[in-house]
Amino acid sequence: MKTDIQIAREASLLPIAAIAEKLGIPEGKIEPYGHHIAKVPVSLISEEKIKKHKLILITAITPTKTGIGKTTVSVGLALGMNRIGKKTVVALREPSLGPCFGMKGGAAGGGYAQVLPMDKINLHFTGDFHAVTSAHNMIAALLDNYIYQHRDDGFAMKEVLWKRVLDVNDRNLRYIVTGLGAKTDGVTMESGFDITPASEIMAILCLAKDLKDLRRRIENILLGTTIDGKPFRVKDMGVAGSICALLKDALYPNLVQTTEHTPAFVHGGPFANIAHGCNSALATRLALTFGDYVVTEAGFGADLGAEKFFDIKCRKNNLQPALTVLVASTQGLKLHGGVPEASIKEPNADGLREGLKNLDRHIANLKRFGQSVVVCFNRFATDIDDEIELCRLHCKVLGVGFAINNAFNEGGKGAEELAHLVVDTIETNPSKPLQLCYPDEWTVEQKAEAVATEIYGADGVTFSSAARKKIDKINQMGISHYPICIAKTQFSFSADAKAYGVPEGFSINIRDIVINCGAEMLVLIAGDIMRMPGLPKSPQAERIDLTPEGEIDGLS
Repeated sequence: MKTDIQIAREASLLPIAAIAEKLGIPEGKIEPYGHHIAKVPVSLISEEKIKKHKLILITAITPTKTGIGKTTVSVGLALGMNRIGKKTVVALREPSLGPCFGMKGGAAGGGYAQVLPMDKINLHFTGDFHAVTSAHNMIAALLDNYIYQHRDDGFAMKEVLWKRVLDVNDRNLRYIVTGLGAKTDGVTMESGFDITPASEIMAILCLAKDLKDLRRRIENILLGTTIDGKPFRVKDMGVAGSICALLKDALYPNLVQTTEHTPAFVHGGPFANIAHGCNSALATRLALTFGDYVVTEAGFGADLGAEKFFDIKCRKNNLQPALTVLVASTQGLKLHGGVPEASIKEPNADGLREGLKNLDRHIANLKRFGQSVVVCFNRFATDIDDEIELCRLHCKVLGVGFAINNAFNEGGKGAEELAHLVVDTIETNPSKPLQLCYPDEWTVEQKAEAVATEIYGADGVTFSSAARKKIDKINQMGISHYPICIAKTQFSFSADAKAYGVPEGFSINIRDIVINCGAEMLVLIAGDIMRMPGLPKSPQAERIDLTPEGEIDGLS
């Protein structure tokens, strides 16, 4: 079997102008980045067309370290739908260098269902991540300078909330001290780094409606509290314009293509375990402008990614998904059924049946949002027909559509069954209007309780003293109407990464809250989740290489 990078190299790519032409975008309207990538202006978005077209969400059961294949399904479904004559566009997030060089080695799909050029998308792409990193750290530098230059005027900060970011997994940077040295080297203070996908600038990029809205959000970023107890924001330094200048090009979505020349918008990259986990609203809206159907993805499992997709992205952009596809695999289900990781490729019907409880919980959660659901079984080489049939019959009993995806091996042809099921379900049983998890006017505590009990299955929520102080600040600032974004492990409904399946008898502890006044959401930190991941014992960077011919190996 060929590797992902080999398949990507052998693919024949069309000029990006030809891909834009497929969508009905004139060549003069795009800004090419080389031969196969282009930026597309958001002025082309049509609200009238968006209302006529269908949005399909791809989510998954609780993920495992063996992977579920959600991005491959997203790309594969778009390929399959185009094969059966439906004008379909896929909208995805941009990969982060952190997991690319850490655990995953890439995030552009797999096999014959990839977005291309895969190597560029996985690495520097059009520089959007670098722009976010630079803009975030520019604010940090300007804030430090403001404190330094105005300290003799009596200005001081009681609390600085703005940290730094870097798109590298680096645990040594989680907690740092800056300003050491002589008086001219700055003011000594504690700080730290988050990974770039957790940056509020990334969230703003993915939620902003246009340049005007981008500037408004940048101005409103809360940097900390002054010594006299007043909120201090970016607009107080008068630098929002310069930060917007750094983000001007990054705001526009990137147009690329799939292995079968299907148009794809790849833009923005927040993680779903520490951020809101969706590609930019602008990319989704552009895709909905030019595609009759749009396939998009929410990060990690449905409890994290889909919940945030509905409660944050859809809430703020008036999006109504026509259908949700829930991705599952036998390996993932067996792990949730108590089968040891070393044995999940072996036949085990009992373990599979037990793991189906995780699938059932996600289906019930999605239906709670008013979604029509179909299950996509992502086929792996080790799967056996009897176990696939067991899953199919289980879904039939539940009254949920079921289809096998084999796009990894066969491209669009391998996703035709899923494509037909998706189109038929949208035509005969489309999703109801979204039923969000909570209304805007609820308190922070009520919102957290609703997500934890109704979506995670927790008994309740507890708050640390630090989180309680943040809630007091949130109430004083009058921003409790913001949606919440719970940051927790992706590997379990609970905050315990090893509690597979459908855990019971647990509570969720919120140990801190990050106030995002620019992104207009509240990030609730649950359990021991870190916003700056570390690298594994054997990072993928050990397998990424550049050949003497200048070709990159090790990406997947």
